[in-house]
Amino acid sequence: MSAPAAPTPTTDPTLKSPIVRVEDLVKYFPAGSGLFGRSVVHAVDGVSLAIQAGETLGLVGESGCGKSTLGRVIVRLLPSTSGHVYFKDTDLTKVRGEKLRRTRQEIQMIFQDPYASLNPRMTVGDIVSEPLRNFGVARGRKAEQKVQEVMRVVGLNPNFVNRYPHEFSGGQRQRIGIARALVLNPTFIVADEPVSALDVSIQAQIVNLMEDLQEKFQLTFLFIAHDLSVVRHISDRIAVMYLGKIVEIGASDAIRDRPLHPYTKVLESSVPVPDPDIEALRKPILLKGEIPSPVNPPSACRFHTRCPIAQPICSEVEPPLEMKENGHFAACHFAGQL
Repeated sequence: MSAPAAPTPTTDPTLKSPIVRVEDLVKYFPAGSGLFGRSVVHAVDGVSLAIQAGETLGLVGESGCGKSTLGRVIVRLLPSTSGHVYFKDTDLTKVRGEKLRRTRQEIQMIFQDPYASLNPRMTVGDIVSEPLRNFGVARGRKAEQKVQEVMRVVGLNPNFVNRYPHEFSGGQRQRIGIARALVLNPTFIVADEPVSALDVSIQAQIVNLMEDLQEKFQLTFLFIAHDLSVVRHISDRIAVMYLGKIVEIGASDAIRDRPLHPYTKVLESSVPVPDPDIEALRKPILLKGEIPSPVNPPSACRFHTRCPIAQPICSEVEPPLEMKENGHFAACHFAGQL
């Protein structure tokens, strides 16, 4: 009798009701032709994860690791190369036409740049009410009332509906983007680095707003960022991404107190501590070598070219993303040894 299969991030027994499941998701981009034929960018390469209803899953990693691409493929702004994305057991990679359009009422996205994500020729009222009109949810006076209601919820004056985006600050524009995402009463929201373009004080306001909205409307978030301290503050669980792969997933506290993957340990060591005496005693882990290209990623473990504890097996055998502790997954042959 064969042994039962090891738990994977999509079959994690600690998750009771996943609303989103990503299974072996792949997204490649063509990168032109060279001496050895056509090459591709391995933006997302075999990602599996699950998001429980009502939780915030933080997705963190350095710039260029594929975080934003993963978020866009999940919401079908980009087609996948292969793999599956299940939302409430509906495979979003398979549905088309009106069924996909109706599913998108429950899935929204908050974009990174509050300047570029708003149409400068449209008033705030038109921007926020556009989803209502597109899906035939509300028009006329009913739509106006809904827009004013959602603007109050995100902390904006409802009398500003006739103003244009250039008349607002960066934080206010991001609140407009959040209002647009909320107006259809979605279930799941992908927030793609929603605070990275904002001042630190404004970042805290937006993060606190998103926490309040999640509690009030029972929302599920995929919160994407490169700043681990921000992700740690808002997330119930954290997934760490490196060069197109998920290398660790675990509870926020577990990632903070006991990171298992060397890359996560490096990220944690770079987060400053507010106590100057403790900070003076810390020694950040410095990585050697160049960041590999996603066009030609390293074999086996993609982190082995920069890993301070790499062994020969790391360049020969790819470590699976498997459960090391209860609900804590890592893809490393020597997890927890750094």
